Amino acid sequence: MTDDSTARIVAGLRAWIAQAPPGAQVPSNRALVAEYGASPVTVQKAMRALGAQGLIESRPGVGTFVRAVRTARPLDYGWQTGALRSPQARIPALSTPMRSASPDAIGLHAGYPDRALLPERLVRAALARAARSDATLARSDAAGLPELRAWFANELAEATPVGVTPPAARDVVVLPGSQSGLSSIFRALVGFGHPLLMESPSYWGAILAAAQAGVHVVPVPSGPSGPDPDELARAFEETGARVFYAQPNYANPTGAQWSPQRAEQVLDVIRAHAAFLVEDDWAHDFGIDTTARPLAAHDDAGHVVYLRSLTKSVSPSVRVAAVIARGPARDRILADRGAESMYVSGLLQAAALDVVTQPGWRTHLRDLRHQLRARRDLLVDNLAEHVPQAHLDHVPHGGLHLWARLPDATDLDRLARDCEAEGVLIAPGTEWFPAEPSGPFIRLNYSGPNPDRFPDGARIIGRALARSADQRADARPTNR
Repeated sequence: MTDDSTARIVAGLRAWIAQAPPGAQVPSNRALVAEYGASPVTVQKAMRALGAQGLIESRPGVGTFVRAVRTARPLDYGWQTGALRSPQARIPALSTPMRSASPDAIGLHAGYPDRALLPERLVRAALARAARSDATLARSDAAGLPELRAWFANELAEATPVGVTPPAARDVVVLPGSQSGLSSIFRALVGFGHPLLMESPSYWGAILAAAQAGVHVVPVPSGPSGPDPDELARAFEETGARVFYAQPNYANPTGAQWSPQRAEQVLDVIRAHAAFLVEDDWAHDFGIDTTARPLAAHDDAGHVVYLRSLTKSVSPSVRVAAVIARGPARDRILADRGAESMYVSGLLQAAALDVVTQPGWRTHLRDLRHQLRARRDLLVDNLAEHVPQAHLDHVPHGGLHLWARLPDATDLDRLARDCEAEGVLIAPGTEWFPAEPSGPFIRLNYSGPNPDRFPDGARIIGRALARSADQRADARPTNR
């Protein structure tokens, strides 16, 4: 029988259980086969589903019964309040982009690309080969597999101009995802209580990593062209900071990409202040109209600490990234990684290296560029048609998101609730600001599932905004 038949039996029994007293015996499988005209296998699947939901319990040799709800005394964890004391930083339990969406929801809130945009065939084959290799039982070097470190170094070396010494494999430290790398970099290079300059708005995960590391974040305003070099220089001078975190290529959330001229100006400021630039190149593989231009390729004096992740472009299950740093900075980051996790799974490293060295990887990236362009343009067109109140400063040349400014009086939390009530998940922009937001923004992911539902999602957002505006107008006092 089909899954629809199983669902029909589950729904019918759930309704029966709701009216039955605890401990009541559930009709036998034979009776259910006759009642629903289903096969015994289908009935068994339905019973397993109800058991997994905790609604029924089976007693071997006796039968199946409605599970009795036990009323337990409330547990008291109040003692932990005194033991734990106040946290160093208030960190949300789950950020909006990490929320799971129901299968029937229109998910525009997440930060990961849809499964259809991943190199699934390459990943499955690579994992199968890795599982048959020595990587399944061997411990990786603390800095990572030499071959994978060499690949990351060569990727950056390809963009290095003549006259600049390219990085070597010894400069690379492999990470279990770039998020852990950010934590290590902030601890190792900034230190607890010291200032860290950060673009605003910026990646919410970097803001959380900075809070967890106990560093003092100083926002530096950044727009479609990146940060103003004069503002950045002033921030260095006023704070005494020595580290600036930024995303020069397809920034999350704005999608901004710095021009070569702006990149050189920022590097000049970094060098003048004997500082570090932490370059987060998270979207290196997601160029659409342009390609990523790493600033690290233009620095061989150790000022740029470069992060490159494969998690989003290969697979969320293959959490592999790398940091490229030179000199003592690299040693300090490696020491922190050793204390944090000792080493990265060799199995995942071998699989990641297998994927990115296959001929099909480049073919996948070329196809991905076209798919992202189609999805981006579709969402941009639908916002223009159905959400005219939303303003885009620019259409990003790459990345996964649109960053839209809404009318000043917009209540973002209410808008998100209203949209979710109609089956659309959006991400209010407040989580991307290290300090107070500069306005009401939302971030929308155009790489998520079901792009054919973008028109419906845009219509729902537009209706929710219009209702909110009408309610504000009705609540406005009138002159008498």
